[in-house]
Amino acid sequence: MKSENSGDERGFEFQSETRPSMRVVRAVAAADGVDPADLEPPLADAVDPAALDRLFASLADGTVRRGRATFDYRGYDVTVDSSGRVTLE
Repeated sequence: MKSENSGDERGFEFQSETRPSMRVVRAVAAADGVDPADLEPPLADAVDPAALDRLFASLADGTVRRGRATFDYRGYDVTVDSSGRVTLE
């Protein structure tokens, strides 16, 4: 995981093999200085983790989906994009 800070924005980059839901959990835990297992409320209270993962899953023909999703979680505006980046504002 690579982290960048710019003002009130924190960016985290992960390898593309990491599920988007896990990217969010790891980024928020790192930003808050807690263990990912200790995050409360759980991610599922903000967004369906399986749906988030499916949103960025490759298509049946192997085509990689492009785009981003933004939602609120633990006081952050979380943006996940298809490049593997998670941004917390």
